[in-house]
Amino acid sequence: MDPRDQQYLNPLPTIPLVDVGDAGMVALAEAEPKRLADIISVAQGHYSAPALWIADRLSQVWLASNENPYHEEILMIADHVGTPGAFMLNMSFEWSCTAGVGPDPVRAGNRLLRTLDWPLGGLGRNLVVARVTGEAGPYDSVTWPGFAGVLSAMAPGRFSAAINQPPLRRYTSSRWLDWALGRITMWREDSLPPVHLLRQVFDQCEDYEEARDILSNTTLAMPAFFSLSGLSETECCVIERTEDFVINHDGPGAVANHWLRVGRAGHRRGIDSPGRLNQINNTLRNDTPNNFAWVAPPILNSDTRMSMVANAKSGSLMVMGWERNARTGCVEPATNIYER
Repeated sequence: MDPRDQQYLNPLPTIPLVDVGDAGMVALAEAEPKRLADIISVAQGHYSAPALWIADRLSQVWLASNENPYHEEILMIADHVGTPGAFMLNMSFEWSCTAGVGPDPVRAGNRLLRTLDWPLGGLGRNLVVARVTGEAGPYDSVTWPGFAGVLSAMAPGRFSAAINQPPLRRYTSSRWLDWALGRITMWREDSLPPVHLLRQVFDQCEDYEEARDILSNTTLAMPAFFSLSGLSETECCVIERTEDFVINHDGPGAVANHWLRVGRAGHRRGIDSPGRLNQINNTLRNDTPNNFAWVAPPILNSDTRMSMVANAKSGSLMVMGWERNARTGCVEPATNIYER
């Protein structure tokens, strides 16, 4: 049975729309305390309380020393949580993703297809859509209570965008040592993490071209891939970024978690990144309708927690949460489909 059929057999929770206006992500944490507490509880079991405490302290020091614009907001979220975890989860970059941008075969405009994978359970069932009012207008961020950055969002009449992670930079033969060295390298930077830059883009950029310019030319604290979808059929691109280097790929196009053209050695991220990229490219070529039939293996895997289809021209957004069923081992829908 296709796991998507589960939603018609069993009642599933809805993904809430929370209008936080211009109050920021503290308002989201206050509006959804049960979801936030569930995420923190799962994180404590996954990482351990001592690890969260150490990571919180290091992350807080780095954000404060670099005068990060969201430091105070994350500090307020941490005070609201009351236990370690908020800073660590805001500065955790261990997820993997699949994304594709191209003309929408169903309606006018361009669309963004996106899944997010993270081994941390609970993220699928605790998804929310936060409606934020920025300087340039409103946008819908697909996110979780307690998270201050933007990973995936749609701004009606402007653009949609998402972040993927490149391979973990290779310094040695040890993945764990390279993870630590990568963190040290990032902590020497005073630029924005990619998730905070993308939030600023949604807050401040008026259109696709302005967003593309900022995402391409702003120095980053760490490498990232950005998928950007505008209003017209031709307004789409994938942006490969290191801290201070960029390669723009005009769309239609897609990205998973390996470099497309930047020749840099690294440790693999996620499950079958080449297979996921091949499948999302086939999805774009085949004009797949705006549903979640394309979320199938290897795009759908044991770590998948969110899938999304966004079209900024029509202002349409579809989101579904996913979780691994501990009894069957299968990844199944954890929410009903959210539709705007």
